[in-house]
Amino acid sequence: MSQFIALLERYHEQLEQQYSGWLNQDIRRAITDMLHCKTDANRTTQWHCGHCQHDQQLPASCGNRSCPQCLHQTTSNWLAKQTSKLLPVHYFMVTFTLPYQLRGLARQHPKALYQLMLQVTAGILKDFATKENKGNLGFTSVLHTHNRRRECHPHVHIIVPCGRYDTTKKQWHKSDKRYLFNEFALAKVWRARVIDAINHSKELTMPADIPKKWFVDCRQVGFGASAFKYLSRYLHRGVLPDKDIINITDDKVTFRYKESTTNLIKMRTLPVLEFLWLILEHVLPKGLQRVRDYGFLRGNAKQLRLQILQILGNDVSTVTTPIKRKRAICICPCCHHEMHFMGMHRLTR
Repeated sequence: MSQFIALLERYHEQLEQQYSGWLNQDIRRAITDMLHCKTDANRTTQWHCGHCQHDQQLPASCGNRSCPQCLHQTTSNWLAKQTSKLLPVHYFMVTFTLPYQLRGLARQHPKALYQLMLQVTAGILKDFATKENKGNLGFTSVLHTHNRRRECHPHVHIIVPCGRYDTTKKQWHKSDKRYLFNEFALAKVWRARVIDAINHSKELTMPADIPKKWFVDCRQVGFGASAFKYLSRYLHRGVLPDKDIINITDDKVTFRYKESTTNLIKMRTLPVLEFLWLILEHVLPKGLQRVRDYGFLRGNAKQLRLQILQILGNDVSTVTTPIKRKRAICICPCCHHEMHFMGMHRLTR
């Protein structure tokens, strides 16, 4: 069992008492799912070994995207899918960060605010590309809700290939690998559009003391593979991996993290209940799609990507084979061969 889930099982009653006002429906659902993950006898998976004919039933995983025990294959499948769409060009990562004064809205109305962030950032990049009139962008947006200390720090990472495709002329316009857009101009538009969207929202209210300067980072990240690998770490399987929880006592938890400015490994120690809430506040609302592909990187634009690859001089015969999705496996306890998944059973009372 995950160390985080073991702590949650032990302290969830105290957590309910201390943070009851902050535990929304999505967080409560995630807690229930995690506490029943791989322990619920009413939900089992059936496996069969074709080598020795052994049959086995195992408790099912909960499948919640916040669970540290689940969705291992989902993460690797996403990374393989994004890697298969890489173009032989340089890439940029554009990061739009929400200022500190708006983080209270993220706790109170996460779905409305996160949807707003994803829509506004995508619109900004599309509009900047349109102004330069050099074709359409393709990009992938990923919402992150925390910094490395696991504090509330909503921001959107966007991976952008260095170039644009003109669908009318069927031409690829190569961009300068040292420059995508002016990040100060991006920041000004980012601030203006978020404020405007909040002011027109029926659910969100603009807080006081909004800073005049907002932060947008735009940097070149090589050929894209390392950037996608970095983003994949926090997509599923919870916010903090078990390997980073280094000490647990009766009343405190210590975990490690890498400081972004110095790359030094540091430790953070918190009371158990505060630690549990630090992780649980990043449970995403149900139905929120935190990863989105646009332009020629969207899922149904495969033929368009093949045209771009041909223009760039690549042999497309090597990329026509679909990526095979990895699946969960189970090893037979008798003969140690791989077993076949036969289905899921749910007992009804």
